[in-house]
Amino acid sequence: MVFSRRTATRAAIWLSVPLTVLATAIGVGTTLTSAGTVQAASVAIPLPARKPPVPASAANYGIKKKAPTAKQLFGTVKTGAPIAARAVGFYAKGCLAGAKALAVDGPGWQVMRLSRNRNWGHPKLVSLVERLARETTDAKEWPGLLVGDISQPRGGPMVSGHTSHQIGLDADVWLTPMPDRTLTKREREDMSAVSMLAADRVSVNRKVWGEGQEKLIKRAASYPEVERVLVHPALKKALCESPGADPSWLRKVRPVFGHFYHFHIRMRCPANSTSCQAQHAVGEDDGCGKELDQWLKRVAPKPPAPPAQAKKPPAKPAPPRLPKPEMTLADLPDECSTVLKAGGHTPPTEYQKVVDRSKNAAPPKDAAPATTTSLTNNR
Repeated sequence: MVFSRRTATRAAIWLSVPLTVLATAIGVGTTLTSAGTVQAASVAIPLPARKPPVPASAANYGIKKKAPTAKQLFGTVKTGAPIAARAVGFYAKGCLAGAKALAVDGPGWQVMRLSRNRNWGHPKLVSLVERLARETTDAKEWPGLLVGDISQPRGGPMVSGHTSHQIGLDADVWLTPMPDRTLTKREREDMSAVSMLAADRVSVNRKVWGEGQEKLIKRAASYPEVERVLVHPALKKALCESPGADPSWLRKVRPVFGHFYHFHIRMRCPANSTSCQAQHAVGEDDGCGKELDQWLKRVAPKPPAPPAQAKKPPAKPAPPRLPKPEMTLADLPDECSTVLKAGGHTPPTEYQKVVDRSKNAAPPKDAAPATTTSLTNNR
């Protein structure tokens, strides 16, 4: 074994120190033997006490604890707030007090995707859906409504599927006719809606779209309390071309992405909901001109790219986008805290991911991820 010069020097120093001095230096008692040598006494040297392990919590590492998201807080409440009915905030940033649940079955309607528990709305909206079902079936215009998402029991951001529908004034109605029998719970979870689009994506499929859908949307848009009806641009085009087209109701029908298998009813803020933020009014134009043309260009399939003439160096990948922070209770109107805790409800205090495992209502080939774009001016 080879020692370095530094190690050898240290060893020589230690060996030259008398044993009694060394023993005293380290606190060990010594005795003198009959042979005149020094013998160290056997002494137990106590080890320093071990410190208890530090729990591996976020606080010990200076990590800020993640607060529950608004989706978690409002998406896990099972019942409405037992206080006066009012819509609070904006369609895409608010909550709902005093909600009423639309019955899962009624004269002229059936509610779909019962596992989501999204058949709650402002009492005035629930009454409007019931009225639409009753009047359209009494007039023999439509066999009955298949009602999709309305709102959660206390509104607020949904676990999946929508940016809006937060204040109980939005309702989705499928464009698939209601069967002449009561669907089972399983069928309501598994059944998919029918796409109204033709293969070109900018016109309707006349095999599934017809006079019934046109009359249903016209009737909904004709109600004074309805502010907008949202549909796919191809459906708006078909309505513009229909014999009964009239600016008085057609101007309320606004084109938007998605909405090719259902239409979206949006009700204006009720008079007693002073905290409800109204959306800008629609124009007087029927929306069948330049605006619609622009929308059709946006949804038309893009032509295939021409073959590359020469090889180009690969483009530098763009830096990954940071995820948008999820909305929390602090982002909603202050009144939503009262709505959330009404009736003695105790909201969770720790973050937990909540997942919606229900099936997308869109046809399988057209189904997109369970998210929608934020509100545009048209929405």
